[in-house]
Amino acid sequence: MAAQTDMLRRVPLFAGMDQAQLSVVGQKVFQKTLDRREIVLLEGETADALYMVVSGVVKVFMSSPDGKEQILYLARPGDVLNEISLLDGSPSPLSAETLGQVVLQGLPRKELLALLRQHPELATKVIDLLTARLRSMLTLVADLSFRDVTARLARLLLEHAQRGSGAELPRDLLTQQDMAAMIGTAREMVGRSLKSLESLKAISIERHRIAIVNQSLLEKIASLG
Repeated sequence: MAAQTDMLRRVPLFAGMDQAQLSVVGQKVFQKTLDRREIVLLEGETADALYMVVSGVVKVFMSSPDGKEQILYLARPGDVLNEISLLDGSPSPLSAETLGQVVLQGLPRKELLALLRQHPELATKVIDLLTARLRSMLTLVADLSFRDVTARLARLLLEHAQRGSGAELPRDLLTQQDMAAMIGTAREMVGRSLKSLESLKAISIERHRIAIVNQSLLEKIASLG
């Protein structure tokens, strides 16, 4: 149980709870381990639990009728999934797929709603989460509308580095197709933009890794477009 509450404490949603409250929540969550490229959520289906990432990375995306993907964000340890459909009980507007082995904790919807009624401060945290999600979506819309592919790719590389992965982006975690789906373009355009950034000496590509070698230049490119 101690390990369970320690994991919950890393989730911003529950960070303000004391040990006794976390212990109560910990009794209600379940844990599951998934392998690479397993589906966590499927667009159009009803979700019955709030999922929290303990370890690994999950891509959250939407699909067009012809199968084209738009990745909205990558969920990492401490992040939650499917909060929108859990709150209103509607089918999920998003899909989620693992990008490697992932450990998740799940909190059943009825337990989440009960906690929100019992702990008003938790409801405030949910509002903060939804506000942050909205801001992220607005940034994505602005990028797709106003920045070219190379600028969007530069921003993606910088964001990945800022999320704790250092200056390198493992290409076995995100394929060029995944990157294309995140910035709204074709895989071929990602390949060309990577070569362009490498020729400008903003990044280097060796074997299966992309390394940021000139962050200030990459930031300048990301701000243009």
